[in-house]
Amino acid sequence: MAERIGFIGLGIMGRPMALNLLAAGLDLAVYARRAEALTPLTDAGARAYASPAAVAEQADVVFTMLGDTSDVEAVILGGSGDADRAIIAGAQPGSVVVDMSTISPSATRRIAARLAEAGVTLLDAPVSGGDIGARDGTLSIMVGGPDAAFARVRPLLQVMGRNIVHVGDHGAGQVCKACNQIVVGQTIAGVGEALLLAEAAGVDGAKVRQALLGGFAGSRILEVHGQRMLDANYQPGFKAALHQKDMRIVQETAHELGLGLPGAAMVAQLLNTLLGQGDGELDSAALHLAQRRLNGRDGGLP
Repeated sequence: MAERIGFIGLGIMGRPMALNLLAAGLDLAVYARRAEALTPLTDAGARAYASPAAVAEQADVVFTMLGDTSDVEAVILGGSGDADRAIIAGAQPGSVVVDMSTISPSATRRIAARLAEAGVTLLDAPVSGGDIGARDGTLSIMVGGPDAAFARVRPLLQVMGRNIVHVGDHGAGQVCKACNQIVVGQTIAGVGEALLLAEAAGVDGAKVRQALLGGFAGSRILEVHGQRMLDANYQPGFKAALHQKDMRIVQETAHELGLGLPGAAMVAQLLNTLLGQGDGELDSAALHLAQRRLNGRDGGLP
């Protein structure tokens, strides 16, 4: 019998991911706090339910795609007064919860232990690739959890992503995502500084970008976000506020491990500055705006 699928969290990333599951012919039960978020899914054939618990009752595999650690804990485990609405209240023994949010690795391990007491397995499977990757089904998916659960869920992950790696046990996927955000954040900062230097020196930034793309400095971030910076186009694919949250998770995890990560801390402070300036809804490439303002240049918005 085909797996029955649930999906909770239908925002900028979750909505296209869920739509891809529907397009693959899968039966889908969904829940969202906002009724308007459900409409594209129900129009495409999904069945909407009134709570995460109700979705879990209808599903063998439940996907979550939520904003932060507290959101995931509330939806999966519930809080005071609403525990009967949480996934754990409706999930059947033998089912799998796949959390595709980006949250704390240590919290992930705690959630996994609670679910295991109910006979439910957790996979942490955060993603990279932004809203474009979510729409195109080309996400990079980093998975933590037991081998058997990964093998069971992998065909479903292949509907949403292209590069799917089982990194290790519970929490390993979240650690991998933290590593991803360290590299992405510092590369955005490096591209922003390079283009700022070119501009200040009176050199054409577009030609600098073109030259760098052909050498060892070439990267997807230089290609995509470098062009965003040149165009001052910061329409969100991945919001700066979410990147700030991810860098907070990086710093918290580093603190737990007793690590000094000064480059990551610098990126976190630039994102803090950007949000303090009221620009958290812009794409994280707008980190370049904080760099420009730090150097007394205009904001760089059209």
